[in-house]
Formats: sequence, structure tokens, C-alpha cells
Amino acid sequence: ELTFFNNSYIQNLLSSGTCYLFYGKVNRSYGKYQMAAPAFAKDGQHPGLRPIYPQTKGLSSRIIESAVKEALHLLPDTIRDPIPQEIRQQYSLCELRYALENIHQPKDKESMEIARRRLAFEELLVLQLGLLAMKNRIREKSSFPIQQNFLENFWELLPFSPTNAQKRAAEEAVQDMQSGFPMNRLIQGDVGSGKTAVAAACCYTVIRNGMQAAFMAPTDILAHQHYTSLTKLLEAAGIRVGLLTGSMKAKEKAAVKADIANGSIPLLVGTHALLTPDVQFQRLGLVITDEQHRFGVNQRAALAEKSKGTHVLVMSATPIPRTLALMIYGDLDISVMNELPPGRQKIQTFCIDTGKRMRALHFLQKHVHEGRQAYIICPAIEGGNDKASVTEYAQHLQEVLPDCRIAALHGRMKAKDKDSIMEQFSAGKIDILVSTTVVEVGVDVPNAVDMLIENAEQYGLSQLHQLRGRVGRGSYQSYCILITNAQNDNARARMKVMCETSNGFTIAEEDLKLRGPGDFFGQRQHGLPELKIADMNSDLAVLKNAQEVAKKLLQQDPPLEEPAHRGLRAEVRQLFAESGSPAGSD
Repeated sequence: ELTFFNNSYIQNLLSSGTCYLFYGKVNRSYGKYQMAAPAFAKDGQHPGLRPIYPQTKGLSSRIIESAVKEALHLLPDTIRDPIPQEIRQQYSLCELRYALENIHQPKDKESMEIARRRLAFEELLVLQLGLLAMKNRIREKSSFPIQQNFLENFWELLPFSPTNAQKRAAEEAVQDMQSGFPMNRLIQGDVGSGKTAVAAACCYTVIRNGMQAAFMAPTDILAHQHYTSLTKLLEAAGIRVGLLTGSMKAKEKAAVKADIANGSIPLLVGTHALLTPDVQFQRLGLVITDEQHRFGVNQRAALAEKSKGTHVLVMSATPIPRTLALMIYGDLDISVMNELPPGRQKIQTFCIDTGKRMRALHFLQKHVHEGRQAYIICPAIEGGNDKASVTEYAQHLQEVLPDCRIAALHGRMKAKDKDSIMEQFSAGKIDILVSTTVVEVGVDVPNAVDMLIENAEQYGLSQLHQLRGRVGRGSYQSYCILITNAQNDNARARMKVMCETSNGFTIAEEDLKLRGPGDFFGQRQHGLPELKIADMNSDLAVLKNAQEVAKKLLQQDPPLEEPAHRGLRAEVRQLFAESGSPAGSD
């Protein structure tokens, strides 16, 4: 059944007895297949594939199609192609004119894919050139070189022996800082691999060389936690650690800022409050940001700009497959910590359906009676959509387990209220913490042994692994319980991986296979241009090729000034200028 909205006009176009081909969106209603206002052509005169453009009020897809068609006719016979001919030949890429014509008006699906692949390659190449240019530009600056390596002195202060991975990561960072150029390094470690000790080692070395260090965490909770951890790690060396967060009283902030300015606080831990203009360091040598995906390149740069030539160390507990790490963190050198400290027990992981929830809750209750604590993760804050909500869940749980001390924690609470609850939980005054994923990163309570995750199918593998990493931080056997009724194959596959695998890097690879790279890209939302053509679910091979070419081009012609490279140079400037990243400037 076909429906038209201008019958008399359509009737004049259609001739009785002629065969037509109608095309458009097909809907099924009242047992009939229907099309509203379909396009049509005489049989044998079908125009082929038609593009569909995003529409706005007064500007339909067909109007845009017509305008693009006219623009393509106005193209000169030869267009200057930003990708040099030898690169196009090496990677079997079509010319720019062919790509533009066939991405908008493809002859067939094969032509469209040839055009799309070429444009995706160009987009990824420009992105990689920009990221590598940022890295190279950092290397052109002079820095505060570290004169002496004090790592061995620091390791001797610790009450435990560092792992080989910790030693290697710290050594790589110190070598960077001794090079005469600013360090710009990412330390990627699995949950519980001991990144904080590496950060402390770097801070210790910088401070012993007469400079200050700043450690920026994404939340007040994590800032307080890092402040406590770093104070413990550095107190034997007599190093004073300061804390600065947005929730502190004005008088406290003023005192800390004064001591930072006069150099009596050599290490400052804080949140975004460190970025304010009135925080002035006497001689800032090292900036550390925790959980990189909460900060963009611009925020990191803003903190580093407080002192020219500052070294930058980025810490992430989210393992990312190497190919994607080069894409997402192409402007950073990467250290991988893939070794856990000895003696850590493997967390036992189970997947159950909602029918066994009460059994799981009594399992948690048993551990509470033994003096342990537990987390329960809910995906929603407000009730509705039959998803467990934090506040409702906590109230119901208190009725089910009246002898347990239960509290709720979610992102909409005031910072001081969140801090208060986390302090109580850390002090053992709360038995079960019902929370959203606000506890996903960094929260360290060694007495917590149970992690129960409701609606587990809603999360990617990497996020589930992060949540699981909140337990198993002490000497007690710990457990992770995944509750889901999901029956689809993908969700079941993810639950199986979680139950069978504890290695974060293996889990990251599986997450990439099962869900694609979208979640990984979401971890660095700010400061990177948005991809318009490339699809990271299907273009990983194209990305690899683009990375190879970008590296080679910048080795041959770092400023991209050769005539054959100027088109790419212009595209890099434009792309990064639009995103506000440093690569957009000269």
C-alpha cells in the first residue's frame, strides 16, 4: 500500500499501464506492508543507491542530495589529492574525486565501500599525524631535567618489594625525565597492579631533585584516597603531602595555596581545583593525572602550563588493546604494567539469574557477620524501567537484612555527603554500600570482599572488570556476583569471560571483539576530533595502515612542508583546531 500527500501532482507523473519501481522505508501496519511518500522510477530507470542525509527543519535529505549533486558537477576535472600518489598505490586507495563521487552517488555497493575506505584512511591518517605532531612538539621543548635517579632509594623505603613491572614503569618514566625533554607518558596497569607506588616513586625522584609534583584525581573521593596513600608511602622520606579539593573551606584552601607558592608543600594532591589560576607552584616539575579517561588533553595541558617544560605522567587502570591505545593515546608514550603483586588471591566470579538473588544476599550477610563488607552496584539512580535503583534498592535491602548497616551512594549526591559515606565505609561503619558505578575506579577498602552487580548485562567487560577490582584488595578471599536475566548470546558471552578470566588485558581484547571499540573511545571524550567516516568496529586494519604512514611521513618531513604533504598539513590544522586540541596550532 502506497501513500502520497499530493495526489494530483503524483497522478500527473504516473501513467496507467506503466511498470514502476517504488523505494523508501517499508512499515507493516494492520497486516499490510506500507510506504509513505516513496520515491519512484520507471522500471529499468532506477537511479541506483540513494544517499540519506541528516535532515533539519526546511532542509530535507532530497534537497541536500540535489545540492550535493550540483556541487559534484562543479568539481574541476582534476582535484589536488592530499594523499600522495605513492601512498595511494601502496594501500590500494582510490583518488579523491572518485571517493567524493561514490560516497555521495555510488554506482553500487562495491564502489561505495572503495570510496568509504579511502576517506576513512584519510581521516585516520590526519588524526594520527595530529597526535604524533603533538608528541613531537612536546619533545621540541626543553624541560626540567632530572639530574639524579633516586628510585633505588625509594624502593628501600617501602615495606614491600616492588614487582618487576613497577620497577620497569618507574624506570621508563625517570629516563624520560632525564632526557632533557618533557615526559608525556601513560602508565597502563591492570586493577591492583600498584600504579600508586610508581607514581610515588616518580614524585619522590622529582622532589629529591628540587622540584614540586602535582597529582590530579577526577573526584574528591579519589583525591582523598590518593592523599592518604601517598602520605603513607612518602612519610618515611619526610615528604609533606598537601590536599586541595573544591569542597574544602576557603581558609583551608588559602593556607594550602600559600604553602604551594612558597614551596613548603612539595607534593599537592587535588581535583580540578588544581587548575584554578590562583594555584601557583614555586617550581612544578611533574604533573600526574589519575584515570586518564576522566580528563581531556586540554585539562592535562592546562595543569602542565603552570610551569613550562613540566613532565606529565598519566595513570589508567583501564587496560586497552595496543592498537586502540595508539589511536586514543597517540600523543603519549606507553608503559604497560601487566604483573600483580604476589600473594593476591584470585577473585571468584559467579553469574546467576534474579531468581537466586536472595541466596546471594544471604551470602553477603554471612560475610558481614564475619566482619567483612560488600558493595552492591545498581545501574540507575531513579526508579523505573524495572532497573534496580540505588535509593529504592538500599531501602528494600535494609528490610531484607535488618541486622546489616546499609548506605546508598550515587553521583547526584553532594561531594561532602559522598565523602562522608566513603569515609564511614572505609572505617568499617557501613557493612553494605549500595552504589552506582561511582565506585568503579580507585576506591580502596581492603575489608570489602563481595561485589554484587545488578543488571550486569548493561556493562561492558572492561567496566565489569573495573568494578570487580574494588574487592580482593586485602588478604581475604573475595567474590564477584553478576546478576542478569539476559538471554542474548553477546551478554552471555561477556558473563562467561568474566567468570573464566581475571587478566584485564585479556578482558580488554575480548571486549573489543564482543562490543567493538566504542567504549574505549568514550574513555577519552575531550580533546580528540570526532570521527565522521571511519568506523572503529570495521576499520582497525585501516587504522594500523594509517599509523604506519603517519609515522613514516613525520620521520621524512616533520613539519609536512614538502609540496606533496601540504594538503595533509592543512587538514591536520583544521581538524585539531575544530576540536580545540594543541595540534591545531603551529
